[in-house]
Amino acid sequence: MKASLFISVVIVLSFASVARAEPRELPYGAFAFDVTLSLPGTPDEIFGAITGDISGWWDHSFSGNPAKFYVEPIVGGGFYEYFDDKGNGVRHAVVTYVDRPKILRMEGPLGLAGNAFMGVYTYNFEPVGADSTQLTLQVQAAGHVEPGWAAVVEKVWRHFLIERFKPYIELGVHRSRKP
Repeated sequence: MKASLFISVVIVLSFASVARAEPRELPYGAFAFDVTLSLPGTPDEIFGAITGDISGWWDHSFSGNPAKFYVEPIVGGGFYEYFDDKGNGVRHAVVTYVDRPKILRMEGPLGLAGNAFMGVYTYNFEPVGADSTQLTLQVQAAGHVEPGWAAVVEKVWRHFLIERFKPYIELGVHRSRKP
């Protein structure tokens, strides 16, 4: 029994010396920003267009040519990028709060997956008159943050919402999509 214990200790120690890795510090930080825009349509209509199949306006991907982007607007649902029809893909975020058509919140790294990074993304839908909505996205993020990431993440969200989603709504493309 003593010999086998000795051999086990020797094996563990020999692997420990081979598998040693030096820890390294990562830059840590946090940032926040809001993006607000006015859109034609009721909060319920805009909520519906920003969830479900969002392939018509979301254009950044891990796969280069995804089969579909999908936001499942239920607590515990996800923001998915499907690479193909076999189910391969990535879950970019988890839906953590839904109060349709007022609030949708997701948490996850989105495009920074693989880093020790967490973002909280809250969409607020406010009615303006009878047929318009003020959409505000609040982003709060923390973790491994390299210099310049805050500005890049804000620029990408402005691209999604102002350059892609707003014209998608204004042109009425969302009304012709399949559920």
